Amino acid sequence: SAPCVRLISPKDYRQDVNDAIKVLEGRGAELIDELAARMEEASQKLEFERAARLRDQINGIKAIHSTQSVTRNASEDIDAVALVSHGSDHCVSIVFVRGGRNLGSTNFFPRPGLAEAGELLSGFLAQYYLGRDAPNEILINQPIEDADLLEATLSERMERSVRIRSGVRGVRARWLEMARQNAELGLKMRRATQATSTEQLQALAETFELAQPPQRIECFDVSHTMGERTVASCVVFGPEGAIKSDYRRFNIEGLAPGDDYGALRQALSRRYARIKKGEAPMPDLLLIDGGPGQLAEATKVMQELGIEGLRVAGVAKGADRRPGQERIFVPERDTPIVLPPDSPALLLIQRVRDEAHRFAITGHRQRRAKARTQSILETVPGLGPRRRRELLKQFGGLQGVARAGVDDLAKVRGISRKLAEAIYETLHA
Repeated sequence: SAPCVRLISPKDYRQDVNDAIKVLEGRGAELIDELAARMEEASQKLEFERAARLRDQINGIKAIHSTQSVTRNASEDIDAVALVSHGSDHCVSIVFVRGGRNLGSTNFFPRPGLAEAGELLSGFLAQYYLGRDAPNEILINQPIEDADLLEATLSERMERSVRIRSGVRGVRARWLEMARQNAELGLKMRRATQATSTEQLQALAETFELAQPPQRIECFDVSHTMGERTVASCVVFGPEGAIKSDYRRFNIEGLAPGDDYGALRQALSRRYARIKKGEAPMPDLLLIDGGPGQLAEATKVMQELGIEGLRVAGVAKGADRRPGQERIFVPERDTPIVLPPDSPALLLIQRVRDEAHRFAITGHRQRRAKARTQSILETVPGLGPRRRRELLKQFGGLQGVARAGVDDLAKVRGISRKLAEAIYETLHA
């Protein structure tokens, strides 16, 4: 798109044009270095979506550079695996080559332990390929001691020859170099993110007068539409960022529509009763999306459960609800804490709060859609749960069912013509 349709700024459009010219002039290597610098800058500013787009552009340019050699290896299925280490940080990048074409790459960050680089790569290869199909050839950027054993194991499992090779030349060396560069970039981006995260956590400790930077943060939010199908969310963050495996949603029941305080109270009671039993780690900091009222409810729940020493804070939006104007409420202060818009602590608080909001809204919308889908089909006489599921499966959801004619509905297993007519009449009444 050009700037005239206002989907891109003139500055960004000019940058895209200049980048394209460099590719056409054969200055791709120079452009890759520039994009890498922009990616690092974006990651340091926490602009992770922009950093990811720049990473994809780098990979795309590398793929263009490799097309001259593709035609000579049109039938090759290869994984190029490179391990890059800086101190105690490690990144393994895999470039997937199928039919001689680069299908993309992915990065992994194994925990170092006490293993040397060769041992770390060997362990990664065994864990990765014993759980999925292996290509005919696996290229590695450094030799491993048990390559013969792993080759034999994978060949037996795949019932064909699987080779593990290092010290390759020509086209294979270029695939491997691409993987190595990807690992370098991935490690730089991760280390920049960690450095920024450390600064933010330290600032958060200072803001809330914690003895040390918090290692675990939980944040709660509540979402509903006019009180319908209320869902509360709990998101968890640590030094590495979001811990999505620990996220939880709570379907709120038995309350008056729109009772946000009651919904928050119910979710916190359920969550922290489990935490008190040792079913999940106790966080160092609990954030609540809301003001003094929500903070008071959270404090009451902790008192009733006998939980002491947990730092609790409410995060309320500013007067015009713009980012940077948040007011932070803590129990011991009558007035809110107002941080500068560029405060590292505030940036992390916003990130955690926004993630809780997103997770709550997504859960609420899913629950509401499911309820509405079920409710209208449940009114059709003779249409039980199994047949409803079969209808939704066959037509891809309620909209598909609504667009279907009687003849189409009657073709679904278990749906007679009479029942199909009843379904059609219900949906088009």
